[in-house]
Amino acid sequence: MLRTHTCDQLRPEYEGQSVTLAGWVHRRRDFGNLIFIDLRDRWGLTQIVFDPDVNATAHRSAGELRNEYVVQVQGRVRRRPAGQENPALATGEIELEGHTLKILNKAKTPPFDINKEAMVDEGLRLRYRYLDLRRQRMRRNIMLRHNVVRHIRNFLSDEGFVEIETPILFKTTPEGARDYLVPSRVHPGKFYALPQSPQQLKQLIMVAGYDRYFQIARCFRDEDQRGDRQPEFTQLDMEMSFVDRDDIMALIERLMISVVKNNTDKPILREPFPRLSYAEAMARFGRDNPDIRFGMELVEINALVANSGFKVFSDTVAAGGLIKGLNAKGQGHYSRKQIDELTDFVKDFGAKGLAWLAIDPPPTPPSEGGAKGGVRSSFAKFLSPEETSAIIKQLQGEPGDLLLFVADRPAVTNEALGRLRVELGQRLNLFDPNVLAFCWVIDFPFLVWNEEEKRWDPSHHLFTAPMDDDIPLLDSDPGRARGKQYDLVLNGYEIAGGSIRIHQRDLQEKVFGLIGLDIEEAKRQFGHMVEAFEYGTPPHGGIAPGIDRLVMLLAGEPNIREVIAFPKSQSAADLMAGAPTEVNAQQLRDLHIKLDLE
Repeated sequence: MLRTHTCDQLRPEYEGQSVTLAGWVHRRRDFGNLIFIDLRDRWGLTQIVFDPDVNATAHRSAGELRNEYVVQVQGRVRRRPAGQENPALATGEIELEGHTLKILNKAKTPPFDINKEAMVDEGLRLRYRYLDLRRQRMRRNIMLRHNVVRHIRNFLSDEGFVEIETPILFKTTPEGARDYLVPSRVHPGKFYALPQSPQQLKQLIMVAGYDRYFQIARCFRDEDQRGDRQPEFTQLDMEMSFVDRDDIMALIERLMISVVKNNTDKPILREPFPRLSYAEAMARFGRDNPDIRFGMELVEINALVANSGFKVFSDTVAAGGLIKGLNAKGQGHYSRKQIDELTDFVKDFGAKGLAWLAIDPPPTPPSEGGAKGGVRSSFAKFLSPEETSAIIKQLQGEPGDLLLFVADRPAVTNEALGRLRVELGQRLNLFDPNVLAFCWVIDFPFLVWNEEEKRWDPSHHLFTAPMDDDIPLLDSDPGRARGKQYDLVLNGYEIAGGSIRIHQRDLQEKVFGLIGLDIEEAKRQFGHMVEAFEYGTPPHGGIAPGIDRLVMLLAGEPNIREVIAFPKSQSAADLMAGAPTEVNAQQLRDLHIKLDLE
């Protein structure tokens, strides 16, 4: 070994011992007669001092050092002089008196500082990701991810789960996003698909009798990128037999609490985790992944304005639309410019505009709407005083509050106002960013109507089972049926989705028919599944927490790229290696592929 200890290991009890360290020069300070370096490895830092009176050769070599040089140092551990201890370092009570120094490798000046936290362009960080990973922030995130995954493996193994790997090269099937396809050289014209999830395979593992399965699974989806999405990602894939929904939710809840308490110091807002129906989540928060760390909930006012003189409201109600508002407490001082910014924000999510009402604002010029009944508003002049008062009461408005409204189709109203709620919560610091607020969302619609295709689509995936009581509705009123689906939400992010699965062939084939998949096509795509269901399939269900999103939230990072060692950019490119790339003509001929890029 080129070292006897790590750079985070030495303490006062090692005083007087001869040790050898190896690592990177984190920082160098040259005082002429004494040269100090902070030596870094992935474990931490140790201060080393080179004194010409101790070893002149080592002192001269230390004069050549620059940041990020890789070196080996042998020396004697000693206590730092009184008053010169560094409480910020675990090794801050000692230093190493350098006796010999060997430069193992020199380094060019890095394109950004590694020894201090500073704002660096993300493109530059991804181009030099191997250097970015040396920085303390990234090292902390990668180690957190390692510890979380290790904890999950140990927890589930203790619970009787078996870790089983499933293929990366599989069959293309419709699963909600585009597949990444892999051409086959030995089967010309045919393709494998990279798995969007091991969904079918883990159900077949249940058929095989392994009643508690898990896998830290790599998954691939060809879809547009965003802060919590990557083309390749990692999930904890799980499946259990002879269970119902509550069994799976209870186990995952215990797992998440254990992960948090053993790997972070972040508090959990509420235990056990609250449960909201899909309908309740949409009514209160406008989204099925609600952030429950703060209030400012959405309030419907359709009944109050159905016959009002404000046509935007009354016409929306008449057309079957939805009008909701939220109360931005204490923000009645917002200027028209600030409200216009909020209006532009909701327009990005499909809303046509944002109606507003400020209670008891300072006097304003008539050109800005004027004051009416102690309010400043974009629409109050079209309402009676009684209607205005009823709206204020419905939203629990008080002097100084700002009430904001969206009127549109239900999907647009919920999405736009739900997004605005989160945006205002962040702007107004309405929640503690260190608090972890888990909640479950259950009782999802089993199917959603696809207006473009004029057919039903599964709201989760096509192997999710309907509620037992709702199975008759599949023949009479499919839109009212609920699925045995459950999502785990953390601070406004869906971090896990699962369901109890269909395990009978006849019910699975009925669902295929509902979503417009004829029997021959179903056999072609899923024949292996429906055939397996004829060989004694147990009732089963599962869930798949996203490792990347979970660690992102535990680390307090803004996107999952910060907790992945080598992520793709926002445009799904590998800036370090230059992927994706063109391939040569021979490779294409081997795969029987011709390109037509016109």
